[in-house]
Amino acid sequence: MEGDHLEDSNIGTHHELPSKWHQTFYTLWFGCFITGMGYSMTMPFISLFINELGHFSRFELNIYSGMAFAATFISQAIVSPYWGSLADRKGRKLMCMRASGVMACTIFLTGLSFNVWMIIGMRFLQGAFSGYINNSIALMAGETPHSKSGWVMSAMTTAGVTGNLIGPLLGGTLSSALGYRIPFFITGGLMFGVFIATSILVKEKFTPIKKENMKPMRELMGQIDNVQLIVVMFVTTMLVQSSVMSINPIVSLYVKEMMHDTGNIAFVAGIVAATPGLGNLVAASKVGHTMDRIGPQKVLTVGLLIAAVLFIPMTLTNSPWMLAFWRFLLGFANAALMPAAQTILTLEVPTEAFGRIFSYNQSFQAAGAVLGALLGSTISGLFSYSAVFAITGCTLLLDFLLVYLTQHRAKTIN
Repeated sequence: MEGDHLEDSNIGTHHELPSKWHQTFYTLWFGCFITGMGYSMTMPFISLFINELGHFSRFELNIYSGMAFAATFISQAIVSPYWGSLADRKGRKLMCMRASGVMACTIFLTGLSFNVWMIIGMRFLQGAFSGYINNSIALMAGETPHSKSGWVMSAMTTAGVTGNLIGPLLGGTLSSALGYRIPFFITGGLMFGVFIATSILVKEKFTPIKKENMKPMRELMGQIDNVQLIVVMFVTTMLVQSSVMSINPIVSLYVKEMMHDTGNIAFVAGIVAATPGLGNLVAASKVGHTMDRIGPQKVLTVGLLIAAVLFIPMTLTNSPWMLAFWRFLLGFANAALMPAAQTILTLEVPTEAFGRIFSYNQSFQAAGAVLGALLGSTISGLFSYSAVFAITGCTLLLDFLLVYLTQHRAKTIN
């Protein structure tokens, strides 16, 4: 990207020297990496942590685990539009500082929890002030030439994915050796470091916009050629996130069942949780360049179809190692999902609306997380863990059909 000139855009955009631009990029990449690592270092094991705080039946444990996952995203879905509007008026750097600072406090306090309701409460509060990764992406979307959007969106996603890869392995090791509370304390400290780094190193030249001078979303949406595509991307974000979150709350419990409650369950569960991140990391750069070459819509369509098919063998396996293998392959497909949707938004939406559009997208992402977490925990509680994989695969297949038909309709109209 060195040597590229930033494109001219409207009010509220950023213009920096290349060195400052790269400093901002690397700092935000690091922040997204730590955010992803901190999340995955703690959340795959939260059901096991909850299990230590009381005597719960299988159904109660599944429901409480789902609630703990969903709490963050319920508040996130409600509050995100407000933060998006504020980001368009005050800048995205402030939103990144807000998110990292509050996460540092809430996740540290989660480690001090003495009952399941304190965990759920801290998760709810964390969600209300979350959004580091989404605001980092929105900031970089405003900085990046369109010819590099696919690569940059993939690179920013790779940061969180790399963290998601390392987090479960580190969290599993720490949980096995020191207990389930320690990863929360470490994550809190790391997020405080992200807050400091973002405050000092991210250089954002942003012209504040008065609230009365902001164009209403209806007017901005009128500037978009294919509004239906934007809505479909919101829905895709929701369903893709749902497919991820339907599995996350129950993966450690599923591994525990397959291992017959013997052996180093936390470590194996960490490996199973990490394998999609490894596959994603391997494929991300190639997928990003492919998007820049053939377009994100084609990449998204193929990725959705492959992901849906891969859930078939995951439904049928009874080995944690085979589950890890198929989830590794799923990571290749996942590399083409969320980055492609974000790239489409970047290319189709006016720059001055990035904050609000990406916040709406975050609301749909949060709604998908709530849907997935509650659906996964309920289905596993009433039926089986493998049934969660079957339903998730069907959901992605429906999304594939939706995206394909939308693209076909657009071609027909044109």
